[in-house]
Amino acid sequence: MSEAITVKVLLFGQLKEIAGAAELLRTVPAGTGTQDLFEGMAAEFPRLAALRNSVVLARNAAFVQRPEALEDGDEIAFLPPVSGGSGDSNLPEGEWLETIQSPDGHFFGITRQPIDGGVLARRILRAEDGAFVNFEGVVRNHSGGRRTRYLDYECYVPLAIRTMAEIGLDLAAKHAVGRVAIVHRIGRMEIGETSVAVVVASPHRKPAFDAALEGINRLKSSVPIWKKEYFEDGEIWVEGSWDDAIQPVGSRAAQTEASE
Repeated sequence: MSEAITVKVLLFGQLKEIAGAAELLRTVPAGTGTQDLFEGMAAEFPRLAALRNSVVLARNAAFVQRPEALEDGDEIAFLPPVSGGSGDSNLPEGEWLETIQSPDGHFFGITRQPIDGGVLARRILRAEDGAFVNFEGVVRNHSGGRRTRYLDYECYVPLAIRTMAEIGLDLAAKHAVGRVAIVHRIGRMEIGETSVAVVVASPHRKPAFDAALEGINRLKSSVPIWKKEYFEDGEIWVEGSWDDAIQPVGSRAAQTEASE
């Protein structure tokens, strides 16, 4: 009889509604891979199989780009296309759910509290900076011809904060800017409230504008954050799309076994 291992499966957005739970434990034979786990879950929940070309897997808070062998105690997240839900009630209360501050003064955070981009800008501004650009995404009152009541954001915190920091540090390296701050709020947000802020301080304005624009575009396609939109006549998870560099479980690249 082969040895068995147990892994924790986390599901977000519409996937947790398909499975009827946000967290499941699964016991599988030793040697089972991430792709095998997905196929087993897809057989258990047929609606999941139809999403194989858009679902991304993460193992222990790192994206899975090709099949990996599972180990006992692994945490495997099933991630639908990003669109940044009901908030995760198991997350701690407080101003910051998670933050990263680099030695150079860049700041990244996930919070349940209102975001003030001006305060963030003053936090990262240096004496040599002559400008800062503050992009804030706010909740609007309509979408697709339907009147929006409010939004609810959910995220996979460990991977989200790490990805935000990677984006911000890359922006600082590519553009002639000083410091970068990226903050996203999760939970319920009313019309007009800020859901995300990308702030860039710089000696000159053009690099700051360029970096802020690239930052929000990359965040929307790479950071595991999802939103559910509540209308006067219903509700829906907002469909997004992953960046091309992130491989869904159904893609050819994700199914190719590592040759090394």
